[in-house]
Amino acid sequence: MIARLPSLPDYEAFRAWRGDTARWLSVAHDIAHGHGLSCDAPHVFATGTNLVVGLGDDLILKIFPPCLRPQFFSERGALTELRGRLGIPIPDIVAEGERDGWPYLVITRLSGVLGSDAWPLLPEGERERVLAEIGAVIADVQHVPPGALLAIEPRWDAFLRGQIAQCRARHERLGLPQKFLDGLDDLLRDAAALIPMDAPPVILIGEYIPENFMLMCRGGKWHVGGLFDFGDVQTGWCEYDLLGPSAFMAAGHPRRVRSLFEGFGYSRADMTFALKRRLMALMLLHRASDPLRHICIAGWQDKAANLSDLAQLLWPD
Repeated sequence: MIARLPSLPDYEAFRAWRGDTARWLSVAHDIAHGHGLSCDAPHVFATGTNLVVGLGDDLILKIFPPCLRPQFFSERGALTELRGRLGIPIPDIVAEGERDGWPYLVITRLSGVLGSDAWPLLPEGERERVLAEIGAVIADVQHVPPGALLAIEPRWDAFLRGQIAQCRARHERLGLPQKFLDGLDDLLRDAAALIPMDAPPVILIGEYIPENFMLMCRGGKWHVGGLFDFGDVQTGWCEYDLLGPSAFMAAGHPRRVRSLFEGFGYSRADMTFALKRRLMALMLLHRASDPLRHICIAGWQDKAANLSDLAQLLWPD
């Protein structure tokens, strides 16, 4: 009997269901065999949003629940638009299809060491080099014409207005300390003027974080060796993609911050009060914004008295 994928009401139901791999691994086997691919020793990735299975050393199968179908379209569209246009590897699409209303992709597996495994072990100089390369990768991606990705909804202006409308409630729920909430309304009032709403949109990956990079060591020096996971791709204002590496990797170290921004194409003269205020607004409006859990600066809550202090802490001169 051919295994089937269920109809689930929402993402929470999917999360609860996906934990028991016995419920769906046979489907992954069947999909792989249907494309003539081996699935004799599948590796189930426990992290990530969708069902992700390694098919040997060379391929990855990603199965998207119907409630996350937009991520399938973003991933497929981004891989198509970016193919052959970047200086670093990204996955190639080997096969695609749909099973019981669940779309899937089979993509190539990148070589190297997962960034989240390598980053904590890198010497400081290597971290600065990698951050400069990440800044350059962001710029390279944003030089690629968005093409069909412009159709991804919501469009930037609608996305930003929606984020502004629910921002305070979100951060109250996530426990942002009151001293930062006190300045939030003023920042939100200025956000629509601070952040360009209708500038020519660029491709935004949304998550330039260690978990989505492969790093490689060549000649004793570490480099960005690949980029993957394009399920959150949208189009919009370029600086949005500086937030992930700012919070998770630069972490308020002046030389790291400068390396990231110089790789992106910004000079020290560009690091103005207006830029920092705009970045602070964007960080609080980010789709995944959660400062308490994402800002990797030890004791940052005690080091900043307000949002302006926090911006200076994240992006020092």
